[in-house]
Amino acid sequence: MIGRRSRRLWFNADHPAIAAWPLWLLGALALVVALAGNAATGLLRYEREQVLAGEWWRLLSGQLVHLGPVHLLLNLAGLGLLAWLFAPALRAAQWWGLLAGSWLGIALGFVLLEPQLAWYVGLSGVLHGLLAGGALMGSGLPTGLRPVLLLGILLKLGWEQWAGGAPATAGLVGGPIIVNAHLYGACGGLLAGVGATLPALLRRYSPPPP
Repeated sequence: MIGRRSRRLWFNADHPAIAAWPLWLLGALALVVALAGNAATGLLRYEREQVLAGEWWRLLSGQLVHLGPVHLLLNLAGLGLLAWLFAPALRAAQWWGLLAGSWLGIALGFVLLEPQLAWYVGLSGVLHGLLAGGALMGSGLPTGLRPVLLLGILLKLGWEQWAGGAPATAGLVGGPIIVNAHLYGACGGLLAGVGATLPALLRRYSPPPP
């Protein structure tokens, strides 16, 4: 009984106060990495040459590294906003699925499609995946909010592909904005959302048994 309750708490929590605990854990890890200083940055940030040489963990840990305090605080604020926005709609297990999809989308995109990208840090790609996938999966959101969120993220991604990253944002965080990370993260989050919602849709619209 205790084990069953524990699994529900950690992987299927649906209470708004605790459902977003994967996001709080992610933010805490990013904060710990920042406090560890330059040594952690050099060991953990995404560097293509090091990844191809076998340091595969950089595909994951690079999202936890930031350019500086402003970059970190902006991303932590983004995590908090997502936790607040989707608190009534997503469970902890769904957050884990979206995190995995977003992370995988960025990793595959960098390795397969970005040979010119030497290095990358930051959570912004993952945040885009969480927003896109959360908007798709969040059936408990207020009526009309889901299409607004989906349209908004699609317009933002399209604008970035056309115009690039905003210079003001680059100046604020202290480095270039890798807009393709946003695109890959959003694609991964959307695919994770589709994978999670498709079975229910098939059951809803499948013909009744004879």
